[in-house]
Amino acid sequence: MIPLLVSDIKRTKYADAWLLQQGILALRQSAAVEDVLLLTEHEHVYTLGKGSDDNHLLASEEELKAGGTDVFHVDRGGDVTYHGPGQIVVYPILDLNNYFLDVHRYLRSIEEVIIQTLVKFGISAGREKEMTGVWVQGEKIAAIGVKVSRWVTMHGFALNVNTDLEKFNRIIPCGIFHKGVTSMQKILGQVLPFQSVQEALVYSFANVFGNQPRWIDKEALNAMIQNLNTEEKEKELSQNLATQ
Repeated sequence: MIPLLVSDIKRTKYADAWLLQQGILALRQSAAVEDVLLLTEHEHVYTLGKGSDDNHLLASEEELKAGGTDVFHVDRGGDVTYHGPGQIVVYPILDLNNYFLDVHRYLRSIEEVIIQTLVKFGISAGREKEMTGVWVQGEKIAAIGVKVSRWVTMHGFALNVNTDLEKFNRIIPCGIFHKGVTSMQKILGQVLPFQSVQEALVYSFANVFGNQPRWIDKEALNAMIQNLNTEEKEKELSQNLATQ
């Protein structure tokens, strides 16, 4: 089984999680760290991917400021989406050389992770033809947007657990005009235990991708990254001195 470091980095500002991803991506590309799965819950933010249309963000600047909602143009695929409290966001940073070199298969595997997770809570979900994501009775419950660089992944997916769905009314989610958005809370009529859903997601991820997960807290993860960065810099310095 493939080792997988799993870290719940708690609620974050989007910019902080994005910076952390970029640091881990560089380390994973140099094989300085194992595959990593980050779990978080963001403060209110709208993100627009490489294929986005700015007109799909309907909220005005004044409205965004009043609601404390950030906006970021990011380097993932896809259009505009919302992240916020009550939503589990998962960022897999995987070297696909250890799995399969097929981005479409990767997306379908992510969908399978979410579908298997929802089954555990009595929700029957599936795919929509020619669309990415996971759907329940024609409404989107999970969005996916990824980037693959030198076959290492970043960005990931968001599952609406106890999410405020009103926030989706101020965008055209993923650029899809004719489909609604739903959540586990809306479907089941109750607030879901956030940690239980997180743990189910990790279990399903490990099952689909063939991982052996090892949980690591945020502080230990940051310390490990800092140490690895220091080692990389020292190694680079030694190599530079040796060539002088």
